[in-house]
Amino acid sequence: MSNYRIATSAAELLPTQLVLSLSGLEFMQQMLDGKIIGPPIAGLLNYYLHTVSDGRVAFRGTPEFPHSNPMAAVHGGWYGTVLDSCMGCAVMTTVPKGSVYTTLEYKVNITRPIPLGTEIEAVGIVQHGGRSTGVANGEIRGVTDGRLYATGSTTCIVMKMR
Repeated sequence: MSNYRIATSAAELLPTQLVLSLSGLEFMQQMLDGKIIGPPIAGLLNYYLHTVSDGRVAFRGTPEFPHSNPMAAVHGGWYGTVLDSCMGCAVMTTVPKGSVYTTLEYKVNITRPIPLGTEIEAVGIVQHGGRSTGVANGEIRGVTDGRLYATGSTTCIVMKMR
């Protein structure tokens, strides 16, 4: 069972120097273990870090009414944010100590609407983890029904910090 925690204030976020002292995989594993606090966006959008391994990260979550668009369907931004998180964090697991990443671009393909209240798992898997770029793919599937709700791809830049 994960001890994952979500930041509720800027004071809870880690100093950059501490972040840079860990490899990306160590950073993500410590976040899963609750030693490093997770980002506040996860609390707002009702998803959480579920598993971490080298080149693979999974989040689970459940879109609810506050995540809907005017037609009472899950807003496309919810899909995009959850996919950006799982794919980017998968890339993070390949980042060496002293470096960070950020998303350069990502693409989302929504294959069917997620019914409100449906628990999903979003899995990101690294296709390429290099010195300056990382590429990953992702999927959102229902936890109980296994249905594919969306796919995505991302390119991230890896930056060596001083």
